[in-house]
Amino acid sequence: MRRFELALPSTVEDCVAALQRGGDVKVVAGGTDLLPQMKNGLVKPASVVDLSGVPALKILETDSNGALHIGAAVSARAVELADVVRAGFLAVSEGAGVIGSYQVRNLATVGGNVCNAAPSADVSPPLVALDAIAVVAGPNGRREIPISDFFLGVRRTALQSGELLVEIVVPAQPAGSGGTYLRHTPRRELDIAVVGVASQLTIVDGVCTKARIALGAVAPVIVRATDAEAVLEGKAITTDLIAEAAALAVNAATPISDQRGSAEYRLHLVKVLTRRTLQTAFERATGRSSSRNGAH
Repeated sequence: MRRFELALPSTVEDCVAALQRGGDVKVVAGGTDLLPQMKNGLVKPASVVDLSGVPALKILETDSNGALHIGAAVSARAVELADVVRAGFLAVSEGAGVIGSYQVRNLATVGGNVCNAAPSADVSPPLVALDAIAVVAGPNGRREIPISDFFLGVRRTALQSGELLVEIVVPAQPAGSGGTYLRHTPRRELDIAVVGVASQLTIVDGVCTKARIALGAVAPVIVRATDAEAVLEGKAITTDLIAEAAALAVNAATPISDQRGSAEYRLHLVKVLTRRTLQTAFERATGRSSSRNGAH
């Protein structure tokens, strides 16, 4: 590993200032992605900004409006286990809970998982399904980016030069809401998703008032299955309706074939995982299962 300058800021403002020093600057939090790349010579930054000493990036709490705030340097393991996450944002906990191994999750951060912008990232689909907001800071101050607009391509984000992800804000979910995240992998751990699906439903008086379905690993970015969402909203959820939505979800997917699975296999998984996540989301939103002709 070649030599580099190390910055140890203690505030967000210090982080932004360190990012302005010019040259190839990288940010490190848990280091589970950057450090192996540096050791293997894949990246050779002139300087590295270490976020581990910035308290503002480690918040994990809800505000007075019930919105969840996840600092960019919060570990995946902390998000997986936190009662404040599991109580109202269970899909986020489930996504964080399948990143790597226990050892990796104790180091890896939610901000790193998001900013890597891998289509197969496990935290990102739940955040998209929950309409989360990315709060970033830069030389021109702070701004908010809908998480669905944060991803521009494989390992490409909307972060501009000198900007830093500060936190993810997940809006409070209405009563009658439920969601989940599922993925398929050849191995139980230390693998990445062949397909990942997050579904989130809000049910009021037996009718679906809001549906979100986010698909991972089937396009260059996390995508929403808007055709499937549209067929659910305004209707009572039934087994047949869930099956119809699952079939429509494949319209949003443009998968590739690679050594981990063919495009056809991935489309099949989209249908299967969408059906399963919608069923679980409905059960969590209502406390009951769906029937063929109507909820019961």
